[in-house]
Amino acid sequence: MRARASVRLLIIDPANRILLFRFTHTADALSGYSYWATPGGGVEQGEYFKQAAIRELREETGLIREDVGSCVAQRSFEMMLPNGEKVHAQERFFIVRLINQEISTDGWSANEKAVISNYHWWDLNELVTTAKTVYPSNIPSILSVSTEK
Repeated sequence: MRARASVRLLIIDPANRILLFRFTHTADALSGYSYWATPGGGVEQGEYFKQAAIRELREETGLIREDVGSCVAQRSFEMMLPNGEKVHAQERFFIVRLINQEISTDGWSANEKAVISNYHWWDLNELVTTAKTVYPSNIPSILSVSTEK
């Protein structure tokens, strides 16, 4: 099983809400699955995690940053990609704090446009009490650990 390095972005607005995208798969190997998840994506050949985080931030939100700080958490697990390939995911998380909540989806790839059906700014209370599927499921604890550092 191939290892797939990726970055996840914990994007926080001035009201301390986190940006999540609604993924709805209808025409791929994950057809029928729907969930909320942080923006992010795979690390490309020759790219470092931080570089990938800066690139993904620009592509998925239109936000341009020269730095995204240090990795605040990481996890690894097995998952299936939309093309059906099973991979050993190795994710690193970065926090990006905004001064406003304006984002642009103009940089989305055709695949992102096909599977991301919505986005929403979630407050931590919503995350703790929702019955909806959210990845990763421990966002509040990642944020609380990162603020203690």
